Amino acid sequence: MSSTSAVAPGTRLAERFRLEDRVSESDGATLWKAIDEILARPVAVHTFAPDFPRVHEVVTAARAASRLTDPRLTQVFDAAEDDKHAYVVSEWVTGESLTDLLAAGPLEPERAAGLIAEAAEALAHAHEAHLYHLCLRPSHLVWTTGNTVKVLGVAVDAAMWGLTTDQPALDDAEGLGRLLYAGLTGHWPGDEEEGGLPAAPMNDGHFCTPRQVTAGVPGYLDTVTVRACLPESRRGQGALSSPSEVAEALADVARPMPIPISYPSTPAVASASHTEGLDIAHRQQSAPPPLPPVMQPRRPSGGGGSTLNRVLMTLVVLLVIAAVGVGAWTIGRSLGSPTTSQTASASPTASASAPVETQAVKPVKAQGFDPLGDGDEKPDLAKLAIDGKPSTLWKTETYTSADLGRLKDGVGLLLDMGKSLQISDVVATLSDAPGATVELKVGDSPELGSLKTVATKKNAAGKTTLAPEQAVTGQYVLIWFTRVPTDAGTFHGTIYEVVVHSPGSA
Repeated sequence: MSSTSAVAPGTRLAERFRLEDRVSESDGATLWKAIDEILARPVAVHTFAPDFPRVHEVVTAARAASRLTDPRLTQVFDAAEDDKHAYVVSEWVTGESLTDLLAAGPLEPERAAGLIAEAAEALAHAHEAHLYHLCLRPSHLVWTTGNTVKVLGVAVDAAMWGLTTDQPALDDAEGLGRLLYAGLTGHWPGDEEEGGLPAAPMNDGHFCTPRQVTAGVPGYLDTVTVRACLPESRRGQGALSSPSEVAEALADVARPMPIPISYPSTPAVASASHTEGLDIAHRQQSAPPPLPPVMQPRRPSGGGGSTLNRVLMTLVVLLVIAAVGVGAWTIGRSLGSPTTSQTASASPTASASAPVETQAVKPVKAQGFDPLGDGDEKPDLAKLAIDGKPSTLWKTETYTSADLGRLKDGVGLLLDMGKSLQISDVVATLSDAPGATVELKVGDSPELGSLKTVATKKNAAGKTTLAPEQAVTGQYVLIWFTRVPTDAGTFHGTIYEVVVHSPGSA
């Protein structure tokens, strides 16, 4: 009834998924980057031309894949097939595919092995549910901006391409072996180039083993690769015939950690995976690039100054009490003299009343702030937290646990006040769900390390006031979530509105 050409940017599917950017088209299937308007997050959506021959198979496979729970497999959120539209909605993944990681040459052997070990375990879980991949390529393996492994396209890509087999476990084990070969050598052990990787060199009509291609490959990894995908070189060694056997063979390798990447200035093309979206996050960070932000030590919020601050606050309190006592004594003695009373109370009033005489200052700009991840966190929604409308909101991405999926130390909303101001307090209207831990950070530079933590609230919910214990000034104000509350089984932080109060112009 409708065609792919009739599906244009702005189209809404299921009254919630708004198509935004067409990422790729292939044989009647179109991949879009879209926005889930209910959960305010990007998603990948595949739409299909009316004559696409395998719509029913793709939708059926997607519905089966949606039941997979391994976080290393991209999640399918929705799939539908009707007279108007057929579509599949899945997780939008940002990161570096194996193709991207190999752009500068082979990986360190242990890192390559760690990535494939994670992928093998994830696929083993899929096989337990009788779901298979069947077309593993470097573009299907992603090191995400959250520093985790993702395998794209389980079940759905095979259905899209019409791939079937009577030995799925062996096929996926061989696919994992080819990915390991690529990681170790920078070559692809196939009949032709794959994803820009050159074909593996041959010796007497057979592919060379990884050790014959790249110096320094450990013998055990050479053996695992041979057993998985190079039958001509096995010499009596048993084949690894399933993802679980590959995972077992790699069980003792170190798991991948953030790698020191110097991101190129030219952005890469989006992943060729046919099911899930993939943003290639080649980012220019103002921090030194050899180590990604997640490797930077977390700046202590209190530091050595906390003891000094407490001492100073104690002295201030004692002075105020003394001043109030003197004022009361003077007023008592001079009750009939307004002039004397006003004079006596002038000093304590000056210090005590200043915080009360505050005004709301509207930020110039709001930014979703994710310096320990991909830089931005729902940037399109940030302005909704300072628009004066309590019905609109900014939200973090969705995480798998309250501690941000253990992916990073924090994420937040950064406000640019336009100039340096004294900050009396910040009132943030959060969701009513308890469990958030929120910090207020202030400084004159929009870098995380330059912003000083001046207030913290644990188990915050609803209208939350973050007030510094002593005078603090800065142009940038950050509401920083270190824990986020649960919402229908997922975890994210929410800010409906933020109001910044200042004693006056700085």
